[in-house]
Amino acid sequence: MKYFTILPPADLARYVRFFWVLEHDLADAEAYFHRTMADGCAEMVFHFKGRFDELLKTDQSELSFRSGIHGQSQSFRRFRIGEDFGIFGVYLYPFAIPALFGIPAAELSNQMPDLATFLGNAGIELEERVMLATDHPERVHIVAEFLRKRIRSHEVHEPAVFSVISSVIRSNGLAKIPELAAQSFLSTRQFERKFLAFSGFNPKLFSRIIRFHSALNEYGNKEKSLTEIAYECGYYDQSHFIHDFKAFSGEHPKTYFSGNAEGTGYRDA
Repeated sequence: MKYFTILPPADLARYVRFFWVLEHDLADAEAYFHRTMADGCAEMVFHFKGRFDELLKTDQSELSFRSGIHGQSQSFRRFRIGEDFGIFGVYLYPFAIPALFGIPAAELSNQMPDLATFLGNAGIELEERVMLATDHPERVHIVAEFLRKRIRSHEVHEPAVFSVISSVIRSNGLAKIPELAAQSFLSTRQFERKFLAFSGFNPKLFSRIIRFHSALNEYGNKEKSLTEIAYECGYYDQSHFIHDFKAFSGEHPKTYFSGNAEGTGYRDA
């Protein structure tokens, strides 16, 4: 399995955190299971090789999109594939949604529309170009040009709110929201309304999800116990840590950090 990230061009770094690639050739007939976690950020996803089935909570499954937008989410999803696959992703800051697509980020929360439905003909054309690209640098170039055009057409300027959301992400969810709200020179009501529109979640839930991701990023660190990870990531006790971890990933943290959890293969790549 191969997983790597690519930094965005400097002019897009305000909205794009990074591009990523996940590729895998199945060595045998066993299916591969992938799990997406709750996430405070949205991403564009292109399955340029193979196609997953999403495993629904009704014990049924449905074919996932070939390309689409995975909005910021507060729960996990499970997928399965029985063939070689390749995925190209564009990991976005949440406030990139209104800047790129002209809609509040909250409209995409917990949603996963395909590009054709979401963008019409522009989405169909983008999907075709990405799928036909000969390599990943070409895919980065194609998507970067597309995003530049979208920004010129839809860009919104909310520097105070963008700064607050970025601060929450940089602080791994530990930033003090009331202090950040005061710095934005907005009333509490205005601040919460704008935060929801540009992040997709209210400040408390968004911070919880970002803090959860700071814990996820400790995967592979054998020098820290689960208790140490929990406290360093801002959890007041183990029960709080376990509750959030299970809610956002569907796994107990002990299982996840053991390396035996479903969908962690890319972290070992």
